[in-house]
Amino acid sequence: MPMGRYGKTVSRRGITGIETAIILIAFVVVATVFAFTVLSTGVFSAERSKETIYSGLQAARASLEPRGSLIAFRGGFGGTPTATIYKVTFIVAPAVSGQAIDLTPPYTADDSGTDPDISSGAEYRTLVSYIDENQSLPDVPWTVDFVGQSNGDNLLEAGEKAEVTVWILQRDNSVSDVDAANAVTGWTADANGAHGILASGGTILTPNDPFAIEIKPDIGAVMTLQREVPVKFDPVMDLR
Repeated sequence: MPMGRYGKTVSRRGITGIETAIILIAFVVVATVFAFTVLSTGVFSAERSKETIYSGLQAARASLEPRGSLIAFRGGFGGTPTATIYKVTFIVAPAVSGQAIDLTPPYTADDSGTDPDISSGAEYRTLVSYIDENQSLPDVPWTVDFVGQSNGDNLLEAGEKAEVTVWILQRDNSVSDVDAANAVTGWTADANGAHGILASGGTILTPNDPFAIEIKPDIGAVMTLQREVPVKFDPVMDLR
């Protein structure tokens, strides 16, 4: 060991090259792992954000919007007919130009005998629900007619409009009542099929009753229509 002043031995310990290399490598490894973690997190977050944006755009492009009023129709229910609403109609269109919306209906109507008529084996994707103060029906019968420009299929596309009819009760033209062609009854098990619809013992709509219709496409936002039954029943009622 070298001698210092006054003859004292001085200890001079330095860092060797291999120790320096080990420390440097440790710093590099730690920095690399940290950078990889940050980059991985950033890429994952960016991918999730992109998926969220695309999902939102897809939902918006496949959404419906109402065009015009909701029209309700009066019918007579029961042996001594009680006036009520048995069906409502409204027109829908795509909210924005984009993805086509499948409006294949589970029922059809031909204005003869009883309506609507179940379409056996229909592969429908859009659900219509009915809710009032007394019942919640998740999958009610509905029919559709395209109005104006249409290419003849059941896909609602840009520039097209469709009139949707939601059947709360079954119309039976063989029954005479105050409305002649609009006698209505509850649904039998055969007519009901797999759908949740108002049974013969269900509570019918009366004046001032609130109710809601929900249209649930396979892809896209749910469209909700909330209305209230007017004080007086007319054959055709415009529920704005």
